[in-house]
Order: sequence, then C-alpha cells, then structure tokens
Amino acid sequence: MVVSTEPLLSQPIPQPVGEKRLVFRSLDWQRYQTLRTTLGHERNIRFTYAQGTLEVTTPLKIHEFSAGMLGLFIRILAVESGMDIKTMGSTTLDREALDRSAEPDVAYYIQNQPLVAGRDVDLEKDPPPDLVVEVDITHTDIDKLSLYAAMGIPEFWRYNGKVWRIYCLQGSAYEEVAVSPTFDKVPKVKLYEFLSMARQSESQAERELRVWVRSLNHV
Repeated sequence: MVVSTEPLLSQPIPQPVGEKRLVFRSLDWQRYQTLRTTLGHERNIRFTYAQGTLEVTTPLKIHEFSAGMLGLFIRILAVESGMDIKTMGSTTLDREALDRSAEPDVAYYIQNQPLVAGRDVDLEKDPPPDLVVEVDITHTDIDKLSLYAAMGIPEFWRYNGKVWRIYCLQGSAYEEVAVSPTFDKVPKVKLYEFLSMARQSESQAERELRVWVRSLNHV
C-alpha cells in the first residue's frame, strides 16, 4: 500500500463569533421607535439606528468579556488618576434631530462629568458623553465613525477582538490617533497586556493595572 506524503489541506481557523446581527432597512424614526418598543423586552439586545437603517445586535460571550474588561480598564485608569467619572453604560443615545440613535457598549462623562453629576442626562440640552466604546468583532452594517461623529462624541474607542483603535473628533470627522487624549500616559500595549492577563485571572489583571497606574501617577 502506498502511503501519500501529500500534506492534508489546512482548514481555515474559524473566527470567533462576537455578535449576532439583524438589520432592518428603510425605517423612519417613528417605525424605529415602535420596533424598539416591541423588541425591547429582550434586554440582551442592542439597537443602533442611522438614517433609516436599524441594526439589532445580540452580544455573545467574547463580546461581553471584551466590553466588560474595556469598561474596567477605563474605570481603573480614571479612578487611580483621580478623575471623576459618570458611567452611562449602554444608555440609549437618542438624537431624533440627527435621525440617529445608539446603545454603545459603554459610554462615559469624564471631562464634562461636573456638568451632569447627580442627575439624569438630557442629550437635547447636555453635551454628549466624552468617551464611547464599541466592541465590533463581526461585521456591522452601520458606519459607527459617521454615527458617533454626527453625535459629537469627542473620543471613540473601537475594539474588534484583536486591535484597539482610538479616534478623536476633528471638526466633523474622526482622526485615528496613537494615544487616548483622555489617558495620554497610557500606551496601547497596556490594554493588550490587561486583556491577555484577564483571560487567565481578572482579579490579577485588575491588581496589576492599579499598581501600574499608581506608579505612573507618582513619577
């Protein structure tokens, strides 16, 4: 019997599925609000609406882990640096006048925290959140850069399961930058190290990040 020495065809490594998405098109604002009310009993879904397109997202395990750790990362940086912070979580950012609405993974007031401290936010009168974070591991039909730029979000973080990108609003559009202006002493590698360690031990990752930020602020 002849044994083949030809290598087996390599199988592609499946990419992790971070979200399930359902897209509705050609919806006006009123129909979007009606559909959101109808589907809103399922609180594990997120809504993103931009000028007639509605995307309903169900975050899965890797998405939720990444979003949770990014939120923890930001909180540690802010608290250990002596910054006040108001967490908006996935609060719906409705802007009917812009025909846009979003439920980001996390959103924060940091620079403008004193303006909204101790009360509910009214986006028709108050400034938008200073920092919004989205985890998009699978493809999204919504142009998130245009969406959040139109809302006037000063700083937008985006993570696709591998790469962390930071965008700052310059005029009416975002420009990608190497370092967050809010946390300008923190190199990108710290987030990657934090996420890598958190996969093994979230508690250890948190302890080590706190120690690092404290040492940084005492230099």
